[in-house]
Amino acid sequence: MPDSPHALPSERIVILGAGPCGLACADELKRLGHRSWTLLEAAPLPGGLASSVVDPAGFTWDLGGHVVFSHFGEFDRLLAELFTPDELLHHDRSSYIRFRDRWVPYPFQQYLHRLPAEDAEACVHDLLSACQRREEGMAAGMDFATWLQAMYGSGLVERFFGPYNSKVWATHPEQMASSWVAERVAPVDPGEILAAFSGTAPPARRWGPNATFAFPARGGTGEIWRRLAARLDAGLRTSVRAVAVDPAARTVTLSDGDLIGFDHLVATGPLDQLSAITACAPEAVRAAAGRLQHTTVAMVGLGYEAPTTDERSWLYFPQPEVPFYRATNFSKYAPANVPGADTTTFSAWMTETSTLPGTPLEHRQLILDCDQALRRHGLVPEDAPLASTHLELIDYAYPIPTLDRDEALATVVPWMESQGIYPRGRFGTWRYEIGNMDHAVKMGIDIARRLVHGTTEELLIQAPDAMAATGGQR
Repeated sequence: MPDSPHALPSERIVILGAGPCGLACADELKRLGHRSWTLLEAAPLPGGLASSVVDPAGFTWDLGGHVVFSHFGEFDRLLAELFTPDELLHHDRSSYIRFRDRWVPYPFQQYLHRLPAEDAEACVHDLLSACQRREEGMAAGMDFATWLQAMYGSGLVERFFGPYNSKVWATHPEQMASSWVAERVAPVDPGEILAAFSGTAPPARRWGPNATFAFPARGGTGEIWRRLAARLDAGLRTSVRAVAVDPAARTVTLSDGDLIGFDHLVATGPLDQLSAITACAPEAVRAAAGRLQHTTVAMVGLGYEAPTTDERSWLYFPQPEVPFYRATNFSKYAPANVPGADTTTFSAWMTETSTLPGTPLEHRQLILDCDQALRRHGLVPEDAPLASTHLELIDYAYPIPTLDRDEALATVVPWMESQGIYPRGRFGTWRYEIGNMDHAVKMGIDIARRLVHGTTEELLIQAPDAMAATGGQR
């Protein structure tokens, strides 16, 4: 990383994208007393991937399964400033995996005693063999499929980790790197797993940073970012898209024809798009950015005239015949997510189906398939009337940690920073392992502090505490 800049009070800082990272950056600049900043957002409203929408029937939907948890004091402070204690609801995570004819608690590998006998025997046998060979089997630079085999053995990979990760990433694990997850997956304790079969094991440990989580009582996840945007005064402009960046002239051209000057540019949108619109970017930079891959997610929200009775938070589906990889019990998160906050009358399920960009999707058929899958697996009564259907297609949903991702980033990001352009946020860094909301806020605050005071960006220099130890579950 180049030497930290130190922006003079009069130097212009332009931020592209009013998602969690961009909003946090602007908010921190304001807090630090740096007044010469502008935040630009292409959408009509702020929030980015963490936005929420209300459909015509009165159901609130998030753009994917967001929950509020934190690794960072800055994020905790922000929530405390934006919400009173009674405006956030708190939950203990209750998640399950659908396997054959049953629900297996999450994380799957800790509950092998809940599997049918034949499956349990195969999984335990292969897992114990993998544990014995693990030190010699783990190597730097291995692909994700090889890593899964070395960590869990063939039984678990064939029954869960392989099909689930192929589904959630729309990419075969052989085509993915393992560096993004290898140091963040807790080792499986063979003794505890064996003891569980005899009933002598201690209760499974609560696992991961989202074992407990919060959720806004009203407005969905997007309420966080609406409130943050509201205190930014006049520095935020919406419905304007950056169409060209000229680092030599230090200008951004907007879709409405305006030309905005900058001394420092914080870009929180997709790195491949940024590279494509940046003048004079070397061909090597454009080519490297073009190799970055991402998923597109279809969020299908289904509202029912049936009371909310299921106490579980979210459910994983590795089966290929189920279109979605995850179903979220959204009316459990907050009663206000259904019309009139009436969970005695309504329930709401939010499903996520992952594809690669450009994959054809027949929207009506997808909605029908999602509805039928929820009913087929007992999450919704067979006779429950549909009160609402809503589909949101999230073009850029998750950056895929492909085999050559780090090599591509090592080409693109240093060149951008040498031009006074700082890619940050989920798709600015293109690192899923630091792609949660709290990571995005931390990145926004860190880059603001760096630009104003020249301090080091803490998140980008430390080993990121990325995701719960899930083996690729999200």
